[in-house]
Amino acid sequence: QDFADSIYQMVAQKFQEMTDNFTSMHARHKTLAGIVMTKGLDIRQAQVIVLSSGTKCINGEYINDQGLVVNDCHAEIVARRAFVHFLYSQLELHLSKRREDWERSIFVRLKEGGYKLRENILFHLYVSTSPCGDARLNSPYEITTDLNSSKHIVRKYRGHLRTKIESGEGTIPVRCHNAAQTWDGVLLGEQLITMSCTDKIARWNILGLQGALLTSFIEPMYLHSIIVGSLCHTGHLSRVMSHRIEDIGQLPASYRRNQLLLSGVSHADARQPGKSPGFSVNWIVGNADLEVINATTGKRTCGSPSRLCKHMFFARWAKLHGKLSTRTPSHGDMPSVYSEAKLVAQTYQSVKQQLFKAFQKAGLGTWVKKPPEQDQFLLTV
Repeated sequence: QDFADSIYQMVAQKFQEMTDNFTSMHARHKTLAGIVMTKGLDIRQAQVIVLSSGTKCINGEYINDQGLVVNDCHAEIVARRAFVHFLYSQLELHLSKRREDWERSIFVRLKEGGYKLRENILFHLYVSTSPCGDARLNSPYEITTDLNSSKHIVRKYRGHLRTKIESGEGTIPVRCHNAAQTWDGVLLGEQLITMSCTDKIARWNILGLQGALLTSFIEPMYLHSIIVGSLCHTGHLSRVMSHRIEDIGQLPASYRRNQLLLSGVSHADARQPGKSPGFSVNWIVGNADLEVINATTGKRTCGSPSRLCKHMFFARWAKLHGKLSTRTPSHGDMPSVYSEAKLVAQTYQSVKQQLFKAFQKAGLGTWVKKPPEQDQFLLTV
């Protein structure tokens, strides 16, 4: 508990510092998230590496086929994207000619190719409220009887994959029949569907936080713990995070069913009253500025793309691709299309399919993907 409280205090303090003692207009938030890095569980060596806020998603009309927008500005999701930005910066240190640069990196090179995290480095996610989706719905039934006898109740409510509502708040269970979203459908005004934070975190617990692109260079990276400001129900949260996919089966080397430590905090901040702001902020260690994204358009308030958008990540990946040691043997030329670059990490893609099947097999619904056109962009320099 002391550890969890210290993590929370560090994140809150850093946010205070980045928003001029909460006086900046961008200090307004409904949900705040941060990721803290520690060596072992030594809080004295802890460092806040990313901060984020936000509770909204992009409007369908702003969907973008050049990878220039951030679709999901919920705080936890932005924190993960900011973390990916941090991982790129850590890998970029290995391009330096100076030894002290790569000694500063959290990654060490593997003999067999690629990089892994230095011994004993752990990551902890703090989020001020329960992640949206199944984790936020306080379990209406505590299952005490044998699971089978209450299977119908379980199937109907508990553990179901849920989706966020475009430009609204709250989540709804996925409707099984229509798992495919189409580009023209969304542009013609169909609701753009985004999976809930709970479901995305469950996915990170199998695939890691690094995403498909970075898997070319590094082993999957998992969170060690999640600390939730207003945590109503740890049992429910842990079930949602890991027990839903117990039947996922054998996972390939370096992937695992990550068992998170979950904790609340002793004295959480009171929830901010009033409407949710329409913006999301992110800060990354090593960057002086707080970036502000308009959550409706998915771009910065000044109209330019966020440092966290797919296009920016793809450009950084491409730059590293020719120069760094990779985990995946490279076949032919470097892919010039984003969707193809993601397929380079074949094991990652097959584990992802295994995860989606496990959700379906457990009767929890079908993972809803964005229209494929969104990822079919070329790298423009």
